[in-house]
Amino acid sequence: MKVLMFGWEFPPHISGGLGTASYGITRGMSKIEDVELIFVVPKLYGDEDSGVAKLVGAENIKMSFENEELKQFYKQQSISSISEKIKDEEVYSVDEFMKKITKIEINSFLTPYLSPDNFEAYLKNIGIEDLSRVRVTKDGKIVYYENGEYREIILDRFEKSTLTDEGYFQFSGKYGANLIEEVRNYGKVAAKIAMQYDFDIIHAHDWLTYLAGIEAKRISGKPLVIHVHATEYDRSGENVNPVVFSIEKAGMVNADRIVTVSNLTKNIVTEKYKIDEKKITTVYNAVEPVASQRSHYRKTVDEKIVTFLGRVTYQKGPEYFVEAAKLVLDRTPNVRFVMAGSGDLLRRMILRAAQLQINHKFHFTDFLKGDDVDRMFSISDVYVMPSVSEPFGISPLEAMRSNVPVIISKQSGVAEILKYAIKVDFWDTQAIANAIYGLVSYDGLSEFFAKYGKTEVDSLKWENAAQNLKAVYDTVYPVYQTL
Repeated sequence: MKVLMFGWEFPPHISGGLGTASYGITRGMSKIEDVELIFVVPKLYGDEDSGVAKLVGAENIKMSFENEELKQFYKQQSISSISEKIKDEEVYSVDEFMKKITKIEINSFLTPYLSPDNFEAYLKNIGIEDLSRVRVTKDGKIVYYENGEYREIILDRFEKSTLTDEGYFQFSGKYGANLIEEVRNYGKVAAKIAMQYDFDIIHAHDWLTYLAGIEAKRISGKPLVIHVHATEYDRSGENVNPVVFSIEKAGMVNADRIVTVSNLTKNIVTEKYKIDEKKITTVYNAVEPVASQRSHYRKTVDEKIVTFLGRVTYQKGPEYFVEAAKLVLDRTPNVRFVMAGSGDLLRRMILRAAQLQINHKFHFTDFLKGDDVDRMFSISDVYVMPSVSEPFGISPLEAMRSNVPVIISKQSGVAEILKYAIKVDFWDTQAIANAIYGLVSYDGLSEFFAKYGKTEVDSLKWENAAQNLKAVYDTVYPVYQTL
């Protein structure tokens, strides 16, 4: 069985759990004798582990069409209206799909993630004060009602796509201002890849690659499995980006099977995206085993170290970590707190620590990966993951692997499978503080969770996850073989 797998990250060039999970799954799959993998990413750097799969960089695929212009702003319409446009079991080309989402032209400094507040400010800047009179027509034009008639608002500057003169798309492979453009171009490249390679199954990781998966299915007729590592509801709460939502919905509708990383995520897919649960299988993530010659580090301070490691964003609940830290320090001064990560809430967290007058006990680092993560865990006494909505959560497994006791939110997928972790509601800062205080104050309690947590996590292997994914492939592979 040959699997064409689309991802967005691949170690060592990662920015979060998606890349870690993609590598773990690929590594596990490489140990199954009758499975061959072709793993596609937007950009290759040359230092990736090519021993686990045939790696393909989308930026190295020559395209046969001329430069196109991509309109960067999509109408902020209701989720329900977008959903109605995505018909069940209909396979779109990338261009057809993008036309399903009403588009308007907007100035080049605006991005697909432009907030309604910024859009409102822009309209006011060009003299439109009464925003209740602004409408978007069915063909994507912005109009303004004045003196008994609708007048079109012309906003005709927009960014161009990044197709070189030689015919190659340029990809950053990151999450910048041109993300939607890169996602779209990635889908176009997927069509070429589907024509160039022989494969039996298509596997697309997360929303960034769903258009690529849909396009590969359209070209080849092969079954599509999408892997939901997170949803827009996890990332943004109820304030979802309708463009991202629509891409997620299209991927789910056009997939032959859907894999979710937890039952928590499965429930979101069924309830928010209205997908039949019979189409969905939960396959839990795992963790890489510790290398036998793993380096050890020593702390340079006497205090206990409590660590938060992850993106400093709404989803990860960093504010609850800071508030709990204050409650702990009110009870004992013998603790230091580390927030290891970057994100849009980092500055706010630094300011909040200063307001609470605990900044002398707080340390902020940038995003950590590789050996730096190992080093951080080797000097940590407690790891806390207070996520508001965590589809799975690999970092607690990495901490437990390093003999660090963990505190995790009940609103996480990993809570479904862990027994030797302290589980709290993300919003209950008092419960988080009590758990931290207990672990830093009572060695017996800390040693109990460290010992049995390590034993528990050692049984969670990527090889098992890969076998479970292979079982999902087997449910659609024979069907397509007989067509």
